[in-house]
Amino acid sequence: MKLKPVDTARLVSILERLGYKKARQKGSHLVLQDSKGRLIVVPIHSKEIGIGLLRAIIREAGISREAFLKELGKT
Repeated sequence: MKLKPVDTARLVSILERLGYKKARQKGSHLVLQDSKGRLIVVPIHSKEIGIGLLRAIIREAGISREAFLKELGKT
């Protein structure tokens, strides 16, 4: 299955289920942090996250594309 643009709120929900917690927010950028200290910045100024940025966020989170798509199917 191919990646498609994802709604911002849905992406944040998926990352929270994968162990990320909201660390802080400044303006339109939300920073999420996991238990290992990894940070992910999610821009919330747009309604959808495009494919390129989504791919980068998945890579930064350290999860596989298949694991992300599985979580995406649960929502």
